[in-house]
Amino acid sequence: MIRPANECEVEYREKMRDGDGVVKLTNFIVSPDELAGKGRLFSRITLEPGCSIGYHTHEGDRELFYILSGEAEYSDNGEVRTVRAGDVTICPAGTGHGIANRGSGVVELIAVIAYE
Repeated sequence: MIRPANECEVEYREKMRDGDGVVKLTNFIVSPDELAGKGRLFSRITLEPGCSIGYHTHEGDRELFYILSGEAEYSDNGEVRTVRAGDVTICPAGTGHGIANRGSGVVELIAVIAYE
């Protein structure tokens, strides 16, 4: 199966997880069934300058980010570090994370949420 780029759903979430601004999600899957019941999200996330996904904890699943472009502040279970293009973050179940674009350029990342 091939899903052309123009058939991927795009959604905009204001104050995602109590973050700032509007976050753009380009969803690559239509439903969790496409991940064979092993996850619920596979998306490209775009953070314009000043936008963020607020800090939140994962229970029963884990989230991975692959940073495609830009530079952001990533809260890794409360420890804030800088992430850049090519970096990978992993937030296991029972831990928390958030990400913020404090710079002047766009930050793009791929996000996957997999069930434990």
